[in-house]
Amino acid sequence: MSIPERPTRILVVDDEEQIRRALTSILRSRGYVLDLAATAEDALLKAIDDPPDLVVLDLMLPDRSGIEVCRELRTWMTAPILILSVRSNEADKIQALDEGADDYLTKPFSAGELLARIRALLRRAAALTSPPPVVEAGDLVIDIARRRVTLSGEDVALTPTEFDILAFLARNADLVVTQKMILEKVWGPEWVEDAQTLRVHVSHLRKKIEPGPGSRRYIVTEPGVGFRFSIPEAPAG
Repeated sequence: MSIPERPTRILVVDDEEQIRRALTSILRSRGYVLDLAATAEDALLKAIDDPPDLVVLDLMLPDRSGIEVCRELRTWMTAPILILSVRSNEADKIQALDEGADDYLTKPFSAGELLARIRALLRRAAALTSPPPVVEAGDLVIDIARRRVTLSGEDVALTPTEFDILAFLARNADLVVTQKMILEKVWGPEWVEDAQTLRVHVSHLRKKIEPGPGSRRYIVTEPGVGFRFSIPEAPAG
């Protein structure tokens, strides 16, 4: 007996009730399963609890901008993001695409064009899978989506920059990541030559997560290149 195909789940994020009703009518009639959110915070929580196959996102939200939501989702999610906004100027479109959006549709929109863009995004994303939002390495657990780190069950207090470094390394576990790659990802392209800043932050990070002074259990230095996040092998049982 064949396994029934899982319905496509779409997260709709818009603070206008009229828009949410219109999208509900259009999308549910085509068999899509919807989650609805009116705020950025609600959207992020719903994306974490039940990761969507696609996000339809407004730029103007009451608590945070859609750009911030897009940026936050892109720290762990690969599902396509379609911006749906009244803003039609080129600068807004460029910024949204640069921050991780896959497409941009201006309000008002036709149902036909919306559905065509969603189908195109889902086709392109069919071969992609999101990395797990939680990385476990021995006693160290990194919840990338919730920006939470625990060590032996206890919360580890990291600065935002320390977390961003650790999350980037963890998403590339057992791969050598160059200093330039980390600097560009965490600080931006204008910081790619500031290796000293990176070394200072890595040193502080190690003091918080490594078993003891001088230990390199999780963050391994690759001399002259960068760093590697190591996942300890489970003991043979």
